[in-house]
Amino acid sequence: MELIVQWTSSEFIYLLLTLLNIYAFVLMGLDKHFAIKGKSRISEKHLLGSGVVGGVFGLYVGMKVFRHKTQHLIFKLGIPLLLFLYVVVFYFTINIPESPLL
Repeated sequence: MELIVQWTSSEFIYLLLTLLNIYAFVLMGLDKHFAIKGKSRISEKHLLGSGVVGGVFGLYVGMKVFRHKTQHLIFKLGIPLLLFLYVVVFYFTINIPESPLL
């Protein structure tokens, strides 16, 4: 039996964004766990990078759920601003009639 999955570009993008957000959420939880245990930490550059490439919603939710990095200015202001920008871009991208995401 042969299993071939035919993905449209929009389905692939949605799957990729979902996986990136799960990854960013888990990273935030792991970093909090490592902080509590006094172990080697995940760099802020790596956490921020996971948000910039598309996992910003997972990073934001992770900040709130794990109460982690909430006092750092770059996370406190930067992540909500980045999330806002992603929402605006996504909104206009899916509402353009010629959009490849439709």
